Amino acid sequence: MMKSVVSKEYQELQKRIVQLQEQWKQSINPETIRPSLDKAAMAAGMPAVSQTAIDFDISLFLQWIAELNQTLIANNPDLEPKLAAVVDVLTEETVIRWIEEAYSFNQIYFEKFADEHGVDQWIPPFLAETALRPYLQLTAEKVQPAITHGVPGAGCPVCGEPVRLAALEEEGKKVIHCPRCLAHWHARRLECSHCGNTDHEKIHFLTIEGDPVSQIQVCEECNGYIKIIDTRQYIEKPSAALMDLNSIHLDFVAQEHGYSSMDEKKQNS
Repeated sequence: MMKSVVSKEYQELQKRIVQLQEQWKQSINPETIRPSLDKAAMAAGMPAVSQTAIDFDISLFLQWIAELNQTLIANNPDLEPKLAAVVDVLTEETVIRWIEEAYSFNQIYFEKFADEHGVDQWIPPFLAETALRPYLQLTAEKVQPAITHGVPGAGCPVCGEPVRLAALEEEGKKVIHCPRCLAHWHARRLECSHCGNTDHEKIHFLTIEGDPVSQIQVCEECNGYIKIIDTRQYIEKPSAALMDLNSIHLDFVAQEHGYSSMDEKKQNS
């Protein structure tokens, strides 16, 4: 349906990774994730994960990274020495730090880690984030009944990921989806998820030639954007993670027009 710029090979790799994450999630003891949501904190935009006690199984986390590495190497054997260099320095203490920094989107930490250990910069954050997501997704499953809306500018109400993806579902309802933790919540059709603007004269839609199911909602108030996919035209609806990946061409178009998936007023303050 969508005119993706992502290669078929990479799409297949991501499908395998999503399947791995689902398997990993099933191996987590649900009792090790204990949400304690505060309505006032949620209303202020504090993500649910910040209000959740999670007992991470470090040995399980290391096992997942090993399985992920095997999947990456099977797809591209040239990665084997690069991934081995990372595994060689992974201690329990390092993994705990990885979890903390991946959760808080600390790209600077991972860039420094990569430089210090002489590995490609994309590898540490990719491994850490991929292995973290099953915990975030299980947390989202537990708290989903309490997720009825998002706070503009606060990102995903479960994990804090910047909002960038929505779907038009039954009766044309707009539902925001988080590709990271897979939480979802309803939103008004003409509302900016980044600044809360509802002025229809400042909210516009960009369409893509040859892509009848996709559009980009942009806000002139904050220069923010989100991708909107009409999933009513799908026979089988893809996961939010794959829908986000396959619509990456929309991100390129939005960014080429000067829009961001984060509130620029917030970024510049």
